[in-house]
Amino acid sequence: MPPRLQAAARFVLDHPKDVALLSMREQAQLAGVSHSTMMRLARWIGLDGYEDMRSLYAKALRDLDQIRERERFPAGSPGDEGYSEVGSVMDTLAAQVARLGDYGNAVQLFAAAETLAGARRLFSLGLRRELPVAQHFYAVLSTLTDRVRLLDAAGGMGIDSLRGAGKGDVMLVVGMEPYARATIEIAQHAARHGVAVVAITDSNVSPLARLAQHSIVVTLHSRSFFHSITPALAAAEALVALIAPRLDARAEEARKDEEEQLADLDVFWAPSR
Repeated sequence: MPPRLQAAARFVLDHPKDVALLSMREQAQLAGVSHSTMMRLARWIGLDGYEDMRSLYAKALRDLDQIRERERFPAGSPGDEGYSEVGSVMDTLAAQVARLGDYGNAVQLFAAAETLAGARRLFSLGLRRELPVAQHFYAVLSTLTDRVRLLDAAGGMGIDSLRGAGKGDVMLVVGMEPYARATIEIAQHAARHGVAVVAITDSNVSPLARLAQHSIVVTLHSRSFFHSITPALAAAEALVALIAPRLDARAEEARKDEEEQLADLDVFWAPSR
């Protein structure tokens, strides 16, 4: 696609509710393109006009809302206002996590786990708000194998772990819009040196998806002012669960060994006896 059509297509992929609810001109403004570009996009994918695309999205949105409403308020439920607000937040998170089980995402998760499990060395990268996801992936997986490295350290020296990285190594990189510049540049550097990239990202056309051998696409939207990392965290946990049986390690034994060592070090609080 020409660059303007790419921008319009990305908006349509990433903002389905806006496609259904906003006018074509409003969508064009949000996407940073002209309204004629939106019309060309519709014709590019075989529709007669942009209203046909809006109609498809609107129907899907109505169907989804009806299903969710029936699930949230079964017959005889009180429908309390406070419950409704909390339920909406939880429904949004649950739906985002559940999408990871869709066929397309499940295939990507399975393939990504195969690649990660077979790595000579495994690197975990996530900066700024994505750092907790990369840290959690590393923390859990490091109990099973010493091949995993977290690319984060005081003074910005975590990147030093990439020295000598190349073919046979794999990097899990977590990055969502707005993308941290350092995340993109480190992933690009790794890919240039033959490191396979597995991405947890927010779009099939994100900068990381273009680099990645496998991409797990998650949604960011929440019911509040911030973007949620819950779906990305769920994706990372799913990968660990799929990787563990493929490693030359016994997960249960490793867990018990770790608990015994941490108990000896008196790491965790215990009630006095």
